[in-house]
Amino acid sequence: MHMPAAMPNKVEREVTLFIAMSLDGYIASEDGCIDWLQVFENQEGTTNSYDMFIKNTDSIIMGYTTYHQLITEITPNQWPYAKQDTYVITHRTLKDKSNICFVSQDPVSLLHDLKQKEGKGIWVCGGAQIITPLIEQQMIDVYHISVIPVLLGNGIRLFQKQKSFQPLELI
Repeated sequence: MHMPAAMPNKVEREVTLFIAMSLDGYIASEDGCIDWLQVFENQEGTTNSYDMFIKNTDSIIMGYTTYHQLITEITPNQWPYAKQDTYVITHRTLKDKSNICFVSQDPVSLLHDLKQKEGKGIWVCGGAQIITPLIEQQMIDVYHISVIPVLLGNGIRLFQKQKSFQPLELI
């Protein structure tokens, strides 16, 4: 889905929410677990649009929970985004790493600042606390959502209650 085009005068960095959710709208179980995604990673008939997407992305925004899952569960021995600058929003005081910056800035102002800089696309990686204010402020240009054929029944919803109606275009 794609937000209607903004003013064509200025070329802006495209902001993409690239994420997977269950058929019933959850991005994680109640305890934050995402192990249910691994069952479907290499399933026949799925397309790997991630490879094309990541080539056009040079900045990633994520929350601390997503970052912690990456370094402890998903890819504990290797940082998967070595070619991108990653901004981890957290209230913790952590030392920056080579291309990982820990910030306490709110998602809306961080994204606003990143859009002012030259670069490629910006990926909003997760989680729900980061995504929700960006949706509310209509700052996401592209919603690339993979719907995984599983019903979790409960958990952390991708879409929280919204303050306003947002028309999108299916592409």
